[in-house]
Amino acid sequence: MAKEANSKQYDLEDRTLEFAKQVRVFIKKLSKTIENIEDGKQLIRSSGSVGANYIEANEALSKKDFIMRIKICRKEVKESRYWLKLLDRQDDSELGNERIDLISEATELMNIFGAILRKSE
Repeated sequence: MAKEANSKQYDLEDRTLEFAKQVRVFIKKLSKTIENIEDGKQLIRSSGSVGANYIEANEALSKKDFIMRIKICRKEVKESRYWLKLLDRQDDSELGNERIDLISEATELMNIFGAILRKSE
């Protein structure tokens, strides 16, 4: 049973890492306007922070520390969703679809972290 719980833990670590990687791939495809550069920087920070804070949560020293880190994960993924919505893809339908997929993944991650919080508090 403990092994199964650990594999789920690492699956979420992998999933948050993959989200951050996909965000970076997406940003590289965008036009290099001042807005996209600045918003892209913010998105890179927040998307990477999701997984980094989840790793920290798994190493938490107390339940309170764990809950705080999960709240930060949820906050950072919400922020990532916000930056994704702001980026200008210049009516490129392929980039539009990629953005929709990333927003959908951010929403799912947000819901997962919300569920973890509800079960932990």
